[in-house]
Amino acid sequence: MKWVEVIQLRSVASNRKRLESKLQKLINEVDRKPKKHSIKIYNRERIGTDICIILFHDREKVEIGGSRLSLCLVAALKTFGLVNHSIWIERK
Repeated sequence: MKWVEVIQLRSVASNRKRLESKLQKLINEVDRKPKKHSIKIYNRERIGTDICIILFHDREKVEIGGSRLSLCLVAALKTFGLVNHSIWIERK
């Protein structure tokens, strides 16, 4: 079963450099760990302070409430603005 976690962040422009630095650190940490998932980060068109992080999982167990990684990301990003976290399961 494939499932994804979507983390959306709406931040303010004054935090942009600090946010970009934090995101780079988080991505580097994810890249060092064994691959059980993949991560992609998107910016909203014309609104550079809106960010969407998608974690792709390809394993049977869907973690209720979110994966450990997503929960760490949500906690780290809350200092930058409003965060929304949701889990989506692939339809068959």
